[in-house]
Amino acid sequence: MESKASRSDGMTEQCTNCGRETSHEVSVELRTESSSEENAEFSREPYRVTSCLVCGEETSQRMNNA
Repeated sequence: MESKASRSDGMTEQCTNCGRETSHEVSVELRTESSSEENAEFSREPYRVTSCLVCGEETSQRMNNA
């Protein structure tokens, strides 16, 4: 299950695929990490997802790796 919590279009960030600063679409998604339906509601974690608007490369990073 994925849910987009917020969104900001057109941020400039370093793209590892392009090798330079490019415009990115940035969003926060809640992703279910459990494969078990029984515990899925307790395993949602926020991820920061970026997508390069030049090449389409998408990266995601778990936000609460404390």
